[in-house]
Amino acid sequence: MRTFEACPEQGRRGLIARGYLKSVSLIPFALSPSKGEQYYELMENESQLSVTRQAIEDFLYEEAALLDEWRLEDWLELLTEDASYYVPSTDMPDGDHKSTLFIIADDTVRIRSRVKQLLGRFAHAEHPHSRTRRLISNVRIRSVEGETIRVTANFAVYRTRMEQLDIYVGRYEYVLVHRDGKFKIHERRAILDLDSLRPQGKVSIIL
Repeated sequence: MRTFEACPEQGRRGLIARGYLKSVSLIPFALSPSKGEQYYELMENESQLSVTRQAIEDFLYEEAALLDEWRLEDWLELLTEDASYYVPSTDMPDGDHKSTLFIIADDTVRIRSRVKQLLGRFAHAEHPHSRTRRLISNVRIRSVEGETIRVTANFAVYRTRMEQLDIYVGRYEYVLVHRDGKFKIHERRAILDLDSLRPQGKVSIIL
């Protein structure tokens, strides 16, 4: 169901859509003075995508909750069938996984294999599971092309296990798609703002 609001600021009548709709382009339209949310114009022929930052944030918060609660099989449902997950090396954060050594460079087959291993008994670094808490901030919609939405966000992941606390900080770069009325993750890149993986030593969780 769609909810629309009239836009008194416009000389011509328009519609503001909360959420997201099928379309091809994103146009900044108005800023809510009460919530500071950016809205995007929906033309009367519904030829343009309308999405709010709040909708994106809610999606990312839900993903973070699934990972913190170790509901990894539910997390897989957020991915497209051809999804990929990358964690570049700390010395080449903007590198290309095709020509640069990455900490993690998973296609969909390897992502599912990683989840199966993490939920099993043979991932010794995560058996028993560590406790994690993810904080997401500065969520920004970068661009929209067709059904593809590019999003960036900052993150801090706190991991505790065996009386040791590890902190991973950095930024996410997402390529989302809107399909069947839902967001899906096509590409997920976690870029660490660390000089090295000391004292963490490794990345044994899904960041």
